[in-house]
Amino acid sequence: MSCALLEIWIKKGFMKSILIKDTTREEREQIIRNSLDCGGGCENCSSCWLGGGSPWDIYQDYIDGRREIREINAEYMEQYRQGRNIL
Repeated sequence: MSCALLEIWIKKGFMKSILIKDTTREEREQIIRNSLDCGGGCENCSSCWLGGGSPWDIYQDYIDGRREIREINAEYMEQYRQGRNIL
C-alpha cells in the first residue's frame, strides 16, 4: 500500500496510525502484543533462540516512545543481513 493511500485510509478512519505521535503508551503496548500474538505461543517463535533477542526487548523503544517501529525493524534487518543481499 502506498503512503498516500495509507494516509487516506487513516484520515477516513479505516485504519489507525501506529506512529508514536498518534498513540499512547498503552496503545503501543497493545499494538506490540497484538503483533506478536501468532496464536501459537512463544514455542513457535524463533526470535529468542536464534539470537534475535526477546521481541518485547526489541520493541521496548517503541513502547517507550523513543523510536518508531519502522526504525527498529530496519535496524534489526540490517543486523540480520550482515551485509548479505537478503530481502
